[in-house]
Amino acid sequence: MCPSNANGIIGIKPTVGLWSRSGIIPISYTQDTAGPMARTVKDAARLLGAITGIDVSDPKTKQSLGKSHINYTRFLKETDLAGKRIGYLKTMEGKNHHVDDLMYRAIDDLENLGAEIIELDKIVESSPGGFGAEQNSIEVMAHEFKDGLKKYFNNLGKDAPVSNLKEAIEATLADSIEMLYFNLDRMNNSQSKGSLDSKIYKKSLQNMLEAFRDNGLDRVMDKHDLDAIISPTGSPAWKTDLINGDKYYISTTVYAALSGYPNINVPMGFIGNVPVGVSFYGRAWSEPLLLQIAYAYEQNTMHRRAPEFLVTD
Repeated sequence: MCPSNANGIIGIKPTVGLWSRSGIIPISYTQDTAGPMARTVKDAARLLGAITGIDVSDPKTKQSLGKSHINYTRFLKETDLAGKRIGYLKTMEGKNHHVDDLMYRAIDDLENLGAEIIELDKIVESSPGGFGAEQNSIEVMAHEFKDGLKKYFNNLGKDAPVSNLKEAIEATLADSIEMLYFNLDRMNNSQSKGSLDSKIYKKSLQNMLEAFRDNGLDRVMDKHDLDAIISPTGSPAWKTDLINGDKYYISTTVYAALSGYPNINVPMGFIGNVPVGVSFYGRAWSEPLLLQIAYAYEQNTMHRRAPEFLVTD
């Protein structure tokens, strides 16, 4: 979602389990998956269907049985959003007035296509278990990243350059160029965690899914009878700053990510020469419905521009 937003292209994060992650090290088995990035919704839909299916190497894909499609392009229609109820999550309003303006224009476009927009002040009500809602996610990611790396290195066999996260950290610290601008805080935090059998991991996973699924997206969508939720995907892309670091201050991808639910980024305009995207996300396995809505929006706005070299001071 983030690179698609920054590059002004279509990006689909499928429901976790729709695509196999074999050969990939997801930071979190529960939250992360690969997905199509393409010039158009139709191209992304073609690729989405080409890589669905059950993979015994990725147990999550078993959940896609009876829920996946080989051809997602058949769900694409150009203009009709009549009767669609779409929630607009307002939590990022006021952080960048240019992004706000683009978002309001996107809402007008969707309403002109026949959709009804319902404003939402929040999605997650509260997080059980004492942690903040996103702290549960950090615990889950840290535990699953350590476990995922170990399994990946094991699969490389005797020729693997390192065998676990601890050795990967040591090898990275030994590279003075790599360590010139970056720290290893997240890797060190992950190394400090126990196994996936630990009580804190199991409880954090339970709390995260409860907060972002049962008490989050599912609750809000059921309450308002929604077909999808929209919000700005992220900040406009920033210039590389090796002194002050990244300037990423807008993001709503967390709700679909921590739920393991689908999300589609579509370009909604430009701030100067920099693209910004709108996210369409919803319930598990709702890719057909989200694609229909995203395609209608794309075809009636056509904000994507071909990339070009920019000369700036």
